[in-house]
Parts: sequence; structure tokens; C-alpha cells
Amino acid sequence: MESKAFREEAIDWLEEAKVDLQRAIRSYSEGDYSLSCYMSQQAIEKAFKALIIGFKHKSPPHIHDLIILYNQVRDIMQLPENIVEKLPEVSQYYVTARYPNAGIRRPSKSFSRLQAKNALEVAKHVIRKVEEAFHPGESC
Repeated sequence: MESKAFREEAIDWLEEAKVDLQRAIRSYSEGDYSLSCYMSQQAIEKAFKALIIGFKHKSPPHIHDLIILYNQVRDIMQLPENIVEKLPEVSQYYVTARYPNAGIRRPSKSFSRLQAKNALEVAKHVIRKVEEAFHPGESC
């Protein structure tokens, strides 16, 4: 019974990751690049945590570092090197895209379209791979 509960919770995390991805896409199209970067980071974080809950049957860790989270799930799902190389940049958006002077003086004015585009690329790829892990053989 408990593994089914973990499975349902894992699906909840994945569904929320997908909602965050849609928010990132919407923010990008509206030119709100700092919010798009932040929502891309959140989508990836929640997707990784869905794998931890669903496959490792653990509570999600209270961390936001995408590299640490990916290292916890890389035995379940491998990402291509070009995506892994972008995780550190996207990971830092958890803080820098939200707070003034946390690396960037005014995030709402300073984040670029290219940063948001790259973050979205990573988020889309991660979500697709996590969906494949939960639903092998189905096209997402």
C-alpha cells in the first residue's frame, strides 16, 4: 500500500513540474525572462524529486541544487552531456532570478532571452526524460 502512495505522490510532483514548465514557457513568451528562468529551474527540481519519490521511495530532499538532485537519479535516468553541462547555470536561477543583488542587481531587468531559452531547453528535455521513466514505451 505504501509504494502506491509514493507512486501517487511522485505523479503529483511530476504534474507540478509540468505546470511549472508551462509557466516558464508563458513567462518566456511574455518577455519575463527572470521568471521564465526561475520556473524552468523549479520544473527540473520537481521532476528530479518525482523520480526520487517514485523510484527510490524516499521523501524529496530539501535542497534545490540540480546537480546534487541529478546525481541522486542518474541511475534511473541519464541525460545527454550537453544538458548536464547546463544544469549548474539553471540551478543558480533558484536564487539569482528572484532576489536583487543575489548575483544580479535587478533580475527583472537583467536576465536575457538567451538565458531563458537555454533554461527552457533543459527543462523541456528533463521533463520529457522523466515522463519516459514513468511511462516507458509511451510517447510523451
